[in-house]
Amino acid sequence: MTGQRSIDEVLLPQVCLFCDTVGDKYIFIDDNAPCHRIFAVQDCLQSEDIQLLVCRARSPYLNPIENVLEFFWKSPLLVENIPQQTRSSSSVH
Repeated sequence: MTGQRSIDEVLLPQVCLFCDTVGDKYIFIDDNAPCHRIFAVQDCLQSEDIQLLVCRARSPYLNPIENVLEFFWKSPLLVENIPQQTRSSSSVH
């Protein structure tokens, strides 16, 4: 995806609209995707006063399945009903 296409198809119609709806508490998570690294995209985000949270590439904090599994394994109701060998072989770090 080119920088201009990212601006035209994602940032302006979706991100900026959502940002306007949420207000000052909106934070855009920059995951170092190539389309986010283009200067035109960065300039667009700055011109729209969008707050950025820059994460390193392949950050574990951006992986939603890790968050779901962590919640699953910490839930007392679920853990009681799972055999011990399953819990130890599938633990999330």
